[in-house]
Amino acid sequence: MKKSVEEDVFIPLYPKSTVEDKSSLRSKFQERRFWSALKLLSNVVLWDEIVQEDKVRDLGLSKLLNRYLLLNILNTPLGLDSIEKCNKVVACLPERWFQDLKGGSTLPELLNLSQHLLQ
Repeated sequence: MKKSVEEDVFIPLYPKSTVEDKSSLRSKFQERRFWSALKLLSNVVLWDEIVQEDKVRDLGLSKLLNRYLLLNILNTPLGLDSIEKCNKVVACLPERWFQDLKGGSTLPELLNLSQHLLQ
């Protein structure tokens, strides 16, 4: 899994003006790479409770989410596409990771996503 995350994931960052044109090849390529990385995130978190939780969270949240997916989300113009991406990311996360949290708090690895969602 670590090798896949480190060597197979690539999401290019283009200027927002390029991404706003959904018909451009750059925009389409970036979108395909985002959804591919999101699928990898969902597969990584499936290993929760089989592989040590800290390893799964490091690969899934610290590396995939914060290094690749969140940058793409932040670069996506606000609207339905951005909301859909955020919903899909949140849907991947195991509920048990949040059971012991106090109200209003989140996992340290999710602080940036949480701040984006609040905005």
